[in-house]
Parts: sequence; C-alpha cells; structure tokens
Amino acid sequence: MGRWQELDHTADLALHVWGRDLTDLFVAAASGMFSLLAGAAPAGAAVRFELHLAALDVESLLVDWLNELLYLCETRDLVATGFVLERLTPTELQAEVVGVPVAERRAHIKAATYHMLSVVAVEAGYETEVVFDV
Repeated sequence: MGRWQELDHTADLALHVWGRDLTDLFVAAASGMFSLLAGAAPAGAAVRFELHLAALDVESLLVDWLNELLYLCETRDLVATGFVLERLTPTELQAEVVGVPVAERRAHIKAATYHMLSVVAVEAGYETEVVFDV
C-alpha cells in the first residue's frame, strides 16, 4: 500500500509519496492531499463519480488527477475517501472515486503544481514529491 509524508515547505504544502506501483502512488497522493485539505463527515452520505483522464506523461497525469479531484470535491463540498483505479497507464487513467461531505476544513489547496515534480521508479516501486499551491 502506498504511503505519504508531509514535507516542510516555505509557502505551500508538499508531500513525499511512495507506492509499490503507479496505482499505489496515485491513491497515496490523493489520500495525502485530502488529509491536508479536510476531514470527512463521519455519517455523511457517499457520492460516487467516475474520472477519465489522458495526459502526455505520468507527471502530467498525476497533476491532472489531483487537480480534477480538487475541482470535483470543491464544487460539491466533498472530501474523497475511496479510490478504485480501474485503468492506469503512464498516460491514461480511469477511476471511480467516493466522496463524503466535509466535516472540517484544515487548509485551502488551490492546485497541485509541477514544481520540481518527477515520478521516479525506485527499487520498491515509485516515489514523487508533490507541491500544492495554497
């Protein structure tokens, strides 16, 4: 299972993210982003939505994934709590996402950025650092 750790950043929020494969990496990045953003309402009604994305490379796909999740959840006042990546290649993604109402806001994230972004294959899978504009 993928994991993430918040990094110190002078002006924005940032995460270091690890995953044994791209699916783990993308899910961990989204989970980490939402843990920075807000807490889920414990008894809120779940909303499911589908995402279909295409990009030129894996870094662009990761940024598109995170920004699309931000947009969908901001416009619906949700926090995403479940992710099923039905198809994921370095340039395409198809996923089902589960969101629940926001219980508390911790931060306002404007967007995931390309700042110093590089998805790197390592012995244990993949890792990256993602910086969020706040």
